[in-house]
Amino acid sequence: MLGKSYESQVCSIARALEVVGERWSLLIAREAVFGGVTRYGEFQRRLGIATNVLKTRLAGFVEAGIMRRERSPEHPDLYEYLLTDKGRALAPVLVALTEWGDQWATDGEPPILYTHAACGHGVTQRTTCAHCGRVDDPAEIRAVLGPGHPSRTPAA
Repeated sequence: MLGKSYESQVCSIARALEVVGERWSLLIAREAVFGGVTRYGEFQRRLGIATNVLKTRLAGFVEAGIMRRERSPEHPDLYEYLLTDKGRALAPVLVALTEWGDQWATDGEPPILYTHAACGHGVTQRTTCAHCGRVDDPAEIRAVLGPGHPSRTPAA
């Protein structure tokens, strides 16, 4: 069983997994980002997720700044979970994971397609080089130490 912390990992993927890497988290994000879901009951109905798990995940999203919890303007006795800019920024991650799943984890045709609301054409997520443009071969991508790596920052 994986722990909830990857403190020994000096990597932004590990930091991201601490926030959205638990089971159900990205499916909740999918429903909020692409389905417009904001209410607890609607998340529960669409996903069939256990209520205790949903409560924990939504609270974690609020704590992490991915969502904010506000009273519903139409139903003041209910709350809504609204995406923040940080939450909406998960859209490209969800599209990329969907593309990977369509290619490697789905038999047949893709079950869900993402389209651009303005024109109706398909949306994809691609890796690009800031200088050369699109990078098609993952073997051409190298991981190098960034300015936030502990070995690159002066000791306090």
